[in-house]
Amino acid sequence: MEYRSLGASGLKVSVLGLGTNAFGSRADRDTSMRIIHAALDAGINFLDTANIYSNTKSEEIIGEALVDRRHEAVVATKAGISRGSGPNDGGASRVHLTSELHASLRRLRTDYVDLYQIHRFDESTPLEETLRTLDDFVRQGKVRYIGASNYAAWQLMKALAISEREHLTRFVAVQPGYSLADRTVEAELVPLCLDQGVGLIPYFPLAGGILTGKYASADNPPPGSRLETQPGFARRLTEDRLELGRQVVLVAERIGTTPGALSLAWLYHKPSVATVIAGATKPEQVNENLKSVDLVLDDIVMAELDAISESFKYRQPIV
Repeated sequence: MEYRSLGASGLKVSVLGLGTNAFGSRADRDTSMRIIHAALDAGINFLDTANIYSNTKSEEIIGEALVDRRHEAVVATKAGISRGSGPNDGGASRVHLTSELHASLRRLRTDYVDLYQIHRFDESTPLEETLRTLDDFVRQGKVRYIGASNYAAWQLMKALAISEREHLTRFVAVQPGYSLADRTVEAELVPLCLDQGVGLIPYFPLAGGILTGKYASADNPPPGSRLETQPGFARRLTEDRLELGRQVVLVAERIGTTPGALSLAWLYHKPSVATVIAGATKPEQVNENLKSVDLVLDDIVMAELDAISESFKYRQPIV
């Protein structure tokens, strides 16, 4: 397994991470436990979750799975998206983040989170309040590093500037959607990360399975696929994305690998990427994703993948 520094920090994370938003929903408890242990056994140390995933079940399962293996894992969780109907049940305020961090620590059965991330930008809370709260968490030993998720480049840069001005702990990572089917972050966010020493943590790296080549159309979902279990996913299966998936399959076949491994490896070769979050609903998918770790892509293949996905630098992000 390859390990990289998370941004300009000293924290080392596996280049392939494990996404856990399906744990407790599309993957039951026992299956999720097996997935976590398979990942740890293979050297994957980065586990990404959030307080809202599967209505808190994801964090609970991770906590149970890591009872005797906490030291092997870099646990990243998030808060900020509403968890109720009350006026303080969401956002990045001190009151909400404090209550949610303590709840996450209980569910995760730990006394610290390695990476605590703001799930999305909160326009109603001053960034100074959010950042000072996170700084307090770090000083209290409850959080080791902080990050942002779904921040635009200007939002991230504003946060970094405030942290520098006020001498607060700064974000070491940002988590955006990024894949061959969604390259919008390359315009502003990637250059910012390179300039400021912020690690990039792509999520949705296989575009929900589109880049594995398993979707022939939006009308015939494979059994157990995201399209079958989440019908709203159909809006993402546009013809241009399906065609991109077919082109990725052709490139993968030519160089003797799988389209999923190829798509993940393409991200590993991109600037500022520290770890890539790949989800799994069964242990076999972890083994499949591991094929990407040792896959070295030459300049010709990278140029070909860049060319067939060029138009996705200018599309609306997949949401």
